[in-house]
Amino acid sequence: MALRIVEQAGRTDVGRQRNANEDSLVVSPPLFAVADGMGGAKAGEVASAVAVEAVGSARESEEPAEAQLAGIVRAANRRIYDLAVADESRRGMGTTLTLAKVHGDEVSLAHVGDSRAYRMRDGELSQLTRDHSLVAELERSGQITAEAAEHHPQRSIITRALGPEPDVEVDTYTLAGRDGDLFLICSDGLTSMISDDEVGSILRSAASLEEAADALVRAANQSGGKDNITVILFRLGEGEPVPFPAAPGGPPGDEDTIAGELRARDLEAAAMAAPEPAAAAAEPGAPDATVIHRPAEPLAPRPAARRRRGRFGLSVALGLLLVAALLGGLYALSRQVYFVGTNDAGLVTVYQGIPYELPLGIDLYKEHYASGMPARAIPTRRRERVLDHEWRSREDAVDLVRALERGQLDAGTPD
Repeated sequence: MALRIVEQAGRTDVGRQRNANEDSLVVSPPLFAVADGMGGAKAGEVASAVAVEAVGSARESEEPAEAQLAGIVRAANRRIYDLAVADESRRGMGTTLTLAKVHGDEVSLAHVGDSRAYRMRDGELSQLTRDHSLVAELERSGQITAEAAEHHPQRSIITRALGPEPDVEVDTYTLAGRDGDLFLICSDGLTSMISDDEVGSILRSAASLEEAADALVRAANQSGGKDNITVILFRLGEGEPVPFPAAPGGPPGDEDTIAGELRARDLEAAAMAAPEPAAAAAEPGAPDATVIHRPAEPLAPRPAARRRRGRFGLSVALGLLLVAALLGGLYALSRQVYFVGTNDAGLVTVYQGIPYELPLGIDLYKEHYASGMPARAIPTRRRERVLDHEWRSREDAVDLVRALERGQLDAGTPD
């Protein structure tokens, strides 16, 4: 059975330190692309928009996939170059472009710049593209170590981009796909803020690609958000594809369906669904406590039996009132206290509530603030004290996590 795109998601965010978003993206199966513009807001936005327009307006071709993708990239490069030459205010503008096409059981990539493509297979994350940057070339040549590259002051200087020259060299690849393969395309606003290990942890723990995309953007922002952040995720699988909603302006393939329109979209989570009515039928495997077995009543109960049942009913009522009062007290308490723990991605998180669960999976806490700091980054001697689930005020809990984010790991109390 042929592989299909069974799930997809795309997000772009301005970040915390920029006033404009120079990233653009395309989510138009079978094509996916991320472009990261440069040259200032007016120029960088134009360059990345031209790049994704070239992708969004592409039509199916008889050419081999790699040749088709390289042609799209070169056409975009020429268009950006011509615009820069014609307009002095856009002189020197450029953009990265990382582009993927799913065809049959294969995925082909075309790549220029330092945006990246990754694949997660069997829980292992692998970088598929090579950064066209000064620091990456120094690392590949052995002149600096990987650790030095992460903090190099010139790590943002790229050596290849669309726009500066009339022609551009394009890296192309084709990979055999497998059922379950997950692909990530992203701008360096993600990878410069969080490590590959953190990316992998988030992808493995997320319940859906929509959730994973939101979590990646949130983690990059919580680690500083120094640049625009753009992520695309898509998963391959066997069987029928999940139907994708049509973008505004027409069916997939129209030029005005370019997913660059996702820029600056609100990332608020959808409202939680209302709980099912308590009278709903118990599902198979539900706890026996949810099923009440009543014995058959006597045909003509004696008065004593009635009094016993009356006392029993009063006891039950009092018991229910006591339970209700207890639950009410726990709920009220859960609205007033906070504690620090970790979320499913292993990131230090402030929770509102108390760290307990009631029967039937009812939590007495909810996530209040997830930091971008993995718990493993905290020295062992401090980790147990930080993640002790101690009840705190909201200010104390948030101040503690903020202190961790500022690198004040050894402070006895947060500033």
